[in-house]
Amino acid sequence: MALTGTLKDFGIAEILQLIGQQAKSGILHLKNKQDEIHIQMSAGNVISAEHAGRKAREKLGSMLVRAGLLEPAQLDLALETQKRTLRRLGDILVEMAMVSQEDLRQMTALQTTETVYRLFNWKSGTYEFEPGEVEYDAATVTPLRAESVLMEGFRQLDEWPMIRRKITSPLTTFERLRDVQPEAQEAAAPEGDEVDAAFASLEGGPAKAMEETASLGQNERRVLELAVPGRTVEEIADRSRLGEFEANKALFNLVNQGVLRAVAPARRAGALGLAGSAREWTVPFRRGVARALATVAIAAALAALAYTGIQRGLAWADADRPLHDNAALRLRGRYGLSRLQGALEVYRLERGEYPADLSALVEAGLAAPRDLRRPWVQEYFYRRSPEGGYLLLPPVE
Repeated sequence: MALTGTLKDFGIAEILQLIGQQAKSGILHLKNKQDEIHIQMSAGNVISAEHAGRKAREKLGSMLVRAGLLEPAQLDLALETQKRTLRRLGDILVEMAMVSQEDLRQMTALQTTETVYRLFNWKSGTYEFEPGEVEYDAATVTPLRAESVLMEGFRQLDEWPMIRRKITSPLTTFERLRDVQPEAQEAAAPEGDEVDAAFASLEGGPAKAMEETASLGQNERRVLELAVPGRTVEEIADRSRLGEFEANKALFNLVNQGVLRAVAPARRAGALGLAGSAREWTVPFRRGVARALATVAIAAALAALAYTGIQRGLAWADADRPLHDNAALRLRGRYGLSRLQGALEVYRLERGEYPADLSALVEAGLAAPRDLRRPWVQEYFYRRSPEGGYLLLPPVE
């Protein structure tokens, strides 16, 4: 009996988890107003993901060309052969020695994961699981555990907003700010006296540079080689064969470490990029922008409220003036509470989580020390919950 329903009842994560736990085989059909995706699963593992409306750039042949593994003329020849023989394109490319077996396996897996992770942004649609045996070529297909797909999908949802704060467009290019240690030299311990090395580190010398680049992983080094002037994020992601998320995250890390500087596209190019790529931005990024705009709106509303209070003689901005009117004190306390709530949201957008205590807002420049208690004598009560939220209350006076 087929498993059917809507994504409002069960999300893609729950469906994949159920199929994975029960080690089912078959085809999972997912549809919404714009897309239709079919996921082949064997013994609970993801085998492939076919996109019915797959764009030309998302097809295997196009991906191989953009990755630099195949020439356009070679792809045309292979496609002509495919029309005559009706064989799979991958088999033809390997047989004609245009692509290696390992490169084909890597790109096939990348095509599947890029399609599946996009499903985590779906909020509506229908699903139908058609049980049955699924055949696949073990030489060119790497089965993916459903649990691994779920964990990676959720990780990308969590980290995309942070990455998009630095890499705001697929047309962003990069400028190299400094060189990094070669990988072979990076593993070697620095020679010389340890005390001298410590002073060099404090002064921002070679020891400090070596320490900073010691955290560069394989992904960072791969995209760094590809980040030549004028090359866009999309082109770097294609050539790196890491996928959109992993390539963007590696670039984000390099920008944070001061190795690269992100160069925003020209206004005209940015507009064209938005027209062609805005649909590909993830829902988490749009949510992050919405939260940021909401924070700005709240701050503006609170500022207007504060101004009104000043006009009425409450003198909220005067931190040293004591208030004896209980009503005014409570009103000003609500303003202070809202101001801290806004600062907490901004901190979460920047750091990915709420702070452990309110003093972190002061260290981050989001609040002044007096904001942690104004207009009260004692500080506001704050505690971060294990679930990731927080509790913020005025002190007991």
